[in-house]
Amino acid sequence: MADYMPIRCDIRDDGVAVLTLDNPPLNVVFRGLTVALGQALDALAVEPRVRAVVLTGAGRAFCAGSDIAEFQPLMQPGRIVPEKLELQHRVFARLADFPKPTVAAVHGVAFGGGLEIAVCCDFIVADPAARFALPEIKLGVFPGSGGPVRVTRRIGVTRAKEMMLLGEPIDAATALAWGLVNRVSQAGQAQAQALALAGALGARPPLAMSLCKTAIGYSWDDTEAGAIARALPLSERAFTSAEAREGVRAFLAKETPRFPDALHDARQGHEHG
Repeated sequence: MADYMPIRCDIRDDGVAVLTLDNPPLNVVFRGLTVALGQALDALAVEPRVRAVVLTGAGRAFCAGSDIAEFQPLMQPGRIVPEKLELQHRVFARLADFPKPTVAAVHGVAFGGGLEIAVCCDFIVADPAARFALPEIKLGVFPGSGGPVRVTRRIGVTRAKEMMLLGEPIDAATALAWGLVNRVSQAGQAQAQALALAGALGARPPLAMSLCKTAIGYSWDDTEAGAIARALPLSERAFTSAEAREGVRAFLAKETPRFPDALHDARQGHEHG
């Protein structure tokens, strides 16, 4: 088992990278998986072939959450944060702030930490039989890796409290109605639809995509006027880029734009925004 890796990565010809959580049978989160996910994200962020990322799970689930067997040694004061949560916060934030578009393809369950990973992605595509839950309250704890913030921002306080204080699962149709997921696929087609969506996103200009993600992020940590003002320099960068010149040229010529490879500038725009 020395060569076992709980994360598999495949870069397709269309520039979409598929990251697969691979810890049978339910892809539960343990330290090795978190470390491997962070390493994969770091590599893909600077990989020029990659224009978008799909995150999915092997086997019969996306991810059933943390490995509860790891909990008991961490239940002493001063251990859970440095030995588990700090690492998860860093890696999950890396996914949430990823400079390229990300799509989670969810089948089976996305429970606990699995849902906390999924909501770090820009889009979630769900199989109609998928279920979503934050059941930590039933163990006497609560979601510790971004769930109270990221899930609440997606679905609002009332529904977030229902998910976290009751801890009961919701189905894909409810998740769609609540705004937790973006799309529900046909049965068995969540990954295929996620790949199609990622392919469409990857065809968009990467610098503008990254700057737009940064500008959206400002809406959470500033006033309306402040967020708009902070986005102005990003608009300046976009309007003066090679991407914009090509987009305008192609529009006026009634042609399909051929955007230049601006991945390096896109990373810089996202990191400096």
